[in-house]
Amino acid sequence: MNAVMKNFKKFYLSFALLTLFMGAWEAYCRIGGISKTVLPRPSDIFHAIVVNREILFIHAGQTLTEAMIGLFLAVIFGVSAAIILFNSSRMRVGLYPLLVLSQTIPIVALAPLLLIWFGFGISPKVIIVVLYCFFPITIAVADALRTTDENLVDLLKSMHASPLQIMRFIRLPATLPAFFSGVKIATTYSIAAAIVGEFVGAYRGLGVYIVTSANSHAIDLVFAALFVTAFMTMFLLLSVSVAERVFTPWHHAYEK
Repeated sequence: MNAVMKNFKKFYLSFALLTLFMGAWEAYCRIGGISKTVLPRPSDIFHAIVVNREILFIHAGQTLTEAMIGLFLAVIFGVSAAIILFNSSRMRVGLYPLLVLSQTIPIVALAPLLLIWFGFGISPKVIIVVLYCFFPITIAVADALRTTDENLVDLLKSMHASPLQIMRFIRLPATLPAFFSGVKIATTYSIAAAIVGEFVGAYRGLGVYIVTSANSHAIDLVFAALFVTAFMTMFLLLSVSVAERVFTPWHHAYEK
C-alpha cells in the first residue's frame, strides 16, 4: 500500500495535467461544435477504441511484435558495437563516424527500398526498428565502458584477472544504468518506427489501420490507433523501468 501511495504521489501531477488536457479538449469540441471528422472528442475516441477493440488488438499485436523483435535485436547489436568500439581503437576511429553518419540518413527514406528488397513481411519493419533504436544503446554503453572506475579494474588486474573477466565482472555491470537509459530512449522510438515501416507497405499493423482509417475519413479511428500506440509505448517503457530496478537496485537505493 505504501508503494502504491508513493507512486501515486510521484505521478499525480502528470495525471492531473493529462486529465485537465482531456477535459479542455472535450469541452472545446462540445462548445465549439467541432465535427468528429475534423477533431473527435476524447469520449468519441474512447468509444471507438471499445467498439473496435478486436480489430485494434489484432493490428496492435502485429506492431508490438515488430517493435519488440526489433528492440531485442537493437540491444544485441548496440551492446556488441559498443564493446567493439571500446576494445579496438582502430575500429573506434573507423566505425564511430559511420555510426554517426547512419543517423543523418532519414530512415523513412529507406523504407521503400527495404520493401523492395524484403517484401511485405515482418522483416522490413524489424530492420527499421533496429535502425532507429540501436544508436542510443551503442552510445550509452560505449560511453559507460570508458568511464568505468579504473581502481576496480586495477584491483582485478592485481589478482591476475583476464580482460574477459574484467569485462564480465566490472565493466559490463558498471554500464547497466547507462544501458537502461539507452534502452529507454530506444523504446520510445520502437513502436513509432514499426508504424513508419507499416505506412510504406504491410498487410497488418497500426500503420495500416491508420492509413485506411484516414483514407475513409474516420478520424476517430485514427486517434484511437494513436492512443493505443501511446499506451503500448508507455507499457514498454514501464517494463524497461521495472527491469532496471530489478537489475540495478543499487542505482535506486537512495531515491526518495
